[in-house]
Amino acid sequence: MVVKQRCSNPNRDSEQKAITNFNMTFNMVLKFMPIVPAILLARAGDKGYRKVPIVVPLVGYFLSRGLLLLDIVLEWPLQVLYAVPVIHGLCGGFASYWAGMMALVSVSSGEEERSVRIMRTELVYGIAGFVGSLASGHLFNLYTVDLKQGAILSSLSVLLYFLCLLYAVFFLRIDLFSMLGERQERQESAGIINHVALDKINIALLFLSGILYDIAVAGGMEMLAAYVLKDPLSWGATEVGYGNAAGSLLFITSFLGVKMFTRCSLRDESMVMIGMVSFATGIYFMAFVTTTPMYFL
Repeated sequence: MVVKQRCSNPNRDSEQKAITNFNMTFNMVLKFMPIVPAILLARAGDKGYRKVPIVVPLVGYFLSRGLLLLDIVLEWPLQVLYAVPVIHGLCGGFASYWAGMMALVSVSSGEEERSVRIMRTELVYGIAGFVGSLASGHLFNLYTVDLKQGAILSSLSVLLYFLCLLYAVFFLRIDLFSMLGERQERQESAGIINHVALDKINIALLFLSGILYDIAVAGGMEMLAAYVLKDPLSWGATEVGYGNAAGSLLFITSFLGVKMFTRCSLRDESMVMIGMVSFATGIYFMAFVTTTPMYFL
């Protein structure tokens, strides 16, 4: 009876609809804004300025999270938050930052150890996301008389991004030997341009498949983020944090899976297909989720 009353509550339904529409618009701006800036930053990185695609997005993270903190503390209108993805995107966003990180890891390691170092970087990212997501829901609920709900979490976010920015600017060093090796690889690759030209069709197909896969992933995640806030799950901040932590576990399980499949001498194409099938299976199962334990399964 209580469930029926909650589902038929027009105020609750309108509130959930407003939340869903805001999240959809926010995430669309967040996805489209970084496209051109990320390409420009990637070109700067390819010219040898490897820190640029890392530092500039961190500036965007720091400014956008600072704006979020001001919006919470000063109680600005909700529409102000649309400036967050704009600032974040104009600085390259996650696309530029993660691509810059992977490029730096690649040029700073030899060909034999490159895959292992990339997997280790993703593993560390997954562990950090898991710990941060577990803590985020609890930190969001912390507030005092002077600080509103979410202010402590946003303050810690701004502080951590500021520390990351300082580290990237003043302490992050690029191995000169890796830069020389990269230039040598460019010179050697100049002699095989004709061979690369023959693979343009394969590259185009890879890009197309990557775009289609990302659309499928993004579409599923967008609907899922709205679904968990509504009945029958009706998650709060703590449960959302736990759900994001479960998502971060994918980086850890993927690392273990790649290690295992590599030992089984599986080709990269086979591992890609395994990953796509596993994601499709999980999303299909998610279509029937009605309880929190089922979600985590």
